[in-house]
Amino acid sequence: MNRPLDASGGSSGAPARRDGDVLDPVERLSEILFGLIMALTFTGSIHAAQAGREDLKTILFGAIGCNVAWGIVDAVMYLLAEYVRRNRMRRSLAALKQAATPQQARAVLEDHLPREAAEAMAPADFEGLRRWLLSVPAPAAGKTLTAREWNGAWRVFLLVTLSTFPVVLPLLFVRNPTTALRLSHAVALTMLFLIGSALGRFAGMRAWLVGLAMLTIGVFLAGLTILLGG
Repeated sequence: MNRPLDASGGSSGAPARRDGDVLDPVERLSEILFGLIMALTFTGSIHAAQAGREDLKTILFGAIGCNVAWGIVDAVMYLLAEYVRRNRMRRSLAALKQAATPQQARAVLEDHLPREAAEAMAPADFEGLRRWLLSVPAPAAGKTLTAREWNGAWRVFLLVTLSTFPVVLPLLFVRNPTTALRLSHAVALTMLFLIGSALGRFAGMRAWLVGLAMLTIGVFLAGLTILLGG
């Protein structure tokens, strides 16, 4: 899939980030959604009518531990993706500088641009974009990760991990196991709907409709994970 050539340091293919942002809105909401579904697989694995305090403790520690582990995994994958993106960006800018003809430069740019945008652009547009990109400093050539990339990984870890806590708080403070689980499920379902609504607003779609769709998808994915023994 073609992805935009991003010379500003943001992830290729991601929505535009405001200055200083490490993760764009879709990335942030997606990380929260991932952590939420992981927590929901734990709270949904025990039937409310059969749950006891020991079961709730198991769910509580299991959900937190699992999300911490997946937060670490997701952060490491973020660092890897950013490192690859940075080096691909450097290689693409080098290819633009070495392009001997406008056709060669266009081929480099088309490899990064969305197909619809590339098809709508005239030759003069490609040349203007090429000149602008050549005026932008290339990403650092160092082999070490930057402070910005480490900051992004830390935020990924926090989003995945902290998204667990609203779901498990009822298990911590409500003594009746059945009530605690039902409240936990209600919190999770509400968060799924709100995240979907936020994504819908960001995309310019009907927020409530995307919220319902996300609620359905989240419940399905959590149920599938439970069914497969996850």
